[in-house]
Amino acid sequence: MRGQVATISFFYYQGRQKWWAFRQMKSALPKLNKIEDLQFFKMLGSGGGNGFSILPDLSIYAVLCVWKSLGAAEDILNKDASFCTMKLRASHYLHVYMKATRSKGAWSGKKPFDEFAEYQEEAPIAVLTRASIAPNKLFSFWKNVPKVSQKLQAYDEGLIFSKGIGELPVIQQATFSIWQSRKKMVEYAYQGKKHQEMIRKTKELQWYTEEMFVEFILLKIDHQWPGFNFKGNAKVVHTK
Repeated sequence: MRGQVATISFFYYQGRQKWWAFRQMKSALPKLNKIEDLQFFKMLGSGGGNGFSILPDLSIYAVLCVWKSLGAAEDILNKDASFCTMKLRASHYLHVYMKATRSKGAWSGKKPFDEFAEYQEEAPIAVLTRASIAPNKLFSFWKNVPKVSQKLQAYDEGLIFSKGIGELPVIQQATFSIWQSRKKMVEYAYQGKKHQEMIRKTKELQWYTEEMFVEFILLKIDHQWPGFNFKGNAKVVHTK
């Protein structure tokens, strides 16, 4: 597929590798900044449980990237020393290749997604939501988030994968999820009472100083991630 492509990579670390992974949040930045075909990237940690926790999960880290093309994404994820080392040190990994179909909002003042594909209503999709929480609204936000996260964790109507991630603990939060179809995602987002309440409070209480919502079609999934079970039109590479 031609044009801009996004990837998100999850890595699961054990033992002493957790400390190495934690240090990469800062030390990997200069190396990634030098990759020519990498238009935008974020190094992300994760929260405990399914990610929606004020406590960090020091086992799972993610890297979100926007590339000039699918070929560049595949080549660099599989050959670049930084990404290869992340994968080698990890016990499990998950690479999701995708193309944005719609995007609202900004991340660090930027709009990284500027090329869009058409989506199919019944095809699997991925969703990225991200927000910076106003410092004076932190207590109110974290008082309400656990209720919604518990609902999502227990939700089995079309949800394939989800994880809460972020750049800074407590203040900058994001969610990445994969759904069997856009219809299933919309049903959760707009029919679930807890999620509807969260949407209402977000507007009413003005929790966020910046936010972004992006939908993607899935192009390819390369993984060695226990329990990940995907059935769809994306190419799936499962490394044993």
